[in-house]
Amino acid sequence: MDITCERRGEDVVAFIRGEIDHHNAKNARDSLDSIIDESKPTTFSLDLSGVTFCDSSGLGLVMGRMRKCCSVGSVLCIQNPSSAALRILEIAGMDKILKIERGV
Repeated sequence: MDITCERRGEDVVAFIRGEIDHHNAKNARDSLDSIIDESKPTTFSLDLSGVTFCDSSGLGLVMGRMRKCCSVGSVLCIQNPSSAALRILEIAGMDKILKIERGV
């Protein structure tokens, strides 16, 4: 998995590419938490367009970053989820509680 970030004014977008599974979720959590702590963005977006596989670890990754964002006063947004990422989010009902933007 590869994570890159882009600052857009007061907001930050993290682009995740590759597989999100239990083998790499911890490193992703640590990286994303550091970015959130350092930048304290108004909105922290996860662009999931490059996610090729996502299991329950990906769901945990998203839920944990939602809590982390709340703890620093940020809002979490999901951008451009791949079909693999969107499927797990919808199964868990996360599409009802998170802002999901397509075509951004």
